[in-house]
Amino acid sequence: MTSHRMTNRAITRRALLAAGAAGAAAATLGGWPARARAATPVALQLSWLHSVQFAGSYIARARGYWSEAGLDVALLQGGPNAPVEPPVVTGAALVGISAADYTAAAVAQGAPFRIIGVAMQKNPFVIASLPAAPVNAPADLIGKRLGMATANMPVLQALCSLNGLDIGGIEVIPTQYSAQPLLAGEVDCLLCWETDLPVAMAMQGVESVTMLLADHGYALHSQTYIATEESLANRRAELVGLMAGELRGWEAYRQDTDAAARLTVEAFPDAGLDLPSQEMQAARQVPLMFPEAGEGRAFGSWTDEAVAQNIRTLALLGREVGPELWDRSILDEIHGG
Repeated sequence: MTSHRMTNRAITRRALLAAGAAGAAAATLGGWPARARAATPVALQLSWLHSVQFAGSYIARARGYWSEAGLDVALLQGGPNAPVEPPVVTGAALVGISAADYTAAAVAQGAPFRIIGVAMQKNPFVIASLPAAPVNAPADLIGKRLGMATANMPVLQALCSLNGLDIGGIEVIPTQYSAQPLLAGEVDCLLCWETDLPVAMAMQGVESVTMLLADHGYALHSQTYIATEESLANRRAELVGLMAGELRGWEAYRQDTDAAARLTVEAFPDAGLDLPSQEMQAARQVPLMFPEAGEGRAFGSWTDEAVAQNIRTLALLGREVGPELWDRSILDEIHGG
């Protein structure tokens, strides 16, 4: 599934964020709190180019949540030439933002990773269509022309397996990561993220219908926080401080997503970010990232049932993992303290 990152996310951010963004260096933003001289330097490796996708981290830094914990956190930008896993393995980054499938693939190759937090509780993959011919359920895909990157065929196969569909009944048309094939009538629907192509269409005044794969059995944690077993054993205070700041930052984000979008655009003036689209993306992330009312779970946590569902989906993607991949101990220390 590594190629999925290189196709979907690379083309997405090129299309929506004008990927002449700032380089893959730590963010140093004018007007943000000065770094405490005695603070311990650590790095958080982001999974992609700067955008509101990581606004909770920007808030944590801007409001000094990490400096209060004695940390000087560098935010390392990701991108097509900046994979998440190597810096975490080498210790160049204390924590990386990844996804369950990438982490499972790295673990299969011997990487000593554990997932210590989950930002996106619901996977953001959707089938996007137009109101005139909506795809509201997986069965509606039969007989449709689906535009997608061929690297994401395992995702479609898993969705079909989970819903008892014959993938042969779907006409897959390889496309670039753009809404144009759908708008031009070349395809009937698109496989994309809830937070990008539907937002791009809305910015053009085009209404779309999105079917979230997570609502139809495709359980796969996204925007997950990974750390090494060595860090869990020997750098717990730093992990607790970093993750506690993240939790506070994302809670502030939830309280005012428009403010989070403004901070992001102002913080990265050379990233080509458009405020209205960032505001819409920020709002669309909320139901993916925060538990529904009454579940009693704080941001970043997960249930044993969700882990079991992730393991099932990962098996369909060819990745065999056990529940030990998810480690709640850092979150438990934060909430216990």
